[in-house]
Amino acid sequence: MSEIVEKTPIGIVELKKELNAIKKRDEELNFRAQRTEEYVNELARLTQKDTDSLLKKLRELELPRLKEEHIVKIADVLPQNEAHLKVLLSGYTLTVSAENMKKIIAVTNEFAAKK
Repeated sequence: MSEIVEKTPIGIVELKKELNAIKKRDEELNFRAQRTEEYVNELARLTQKDTDSLLKKLRELELPRLKEEHIVKIADVLPQNEAHLKVLLSGYTLTVSAENMKKIIAVTNEFAAKK
């Protein structure tokens, strides 16, 4: 029986990279992985470099109670206004002040313009 040692959230761009590595190693993907690859290719909006920069800037905001899983989800979805961000974060037991939401949106809009 296997044991989970650590849980680390990964974004869509990172998942795309991992799927490509598996595809290269195994020369093909199974059905489920192929469907995941289609989904990821459709949703990946930024390059790896831009995603890394976005994640770094979001972490540098050092917002209270904002965990890595929230930061990764924000980078994946790129909400462009406070209403979208509020909907995105409503799935978590997390409250973010209006001022902090504005900071997050300022950062995501900077990268959304690049896509």
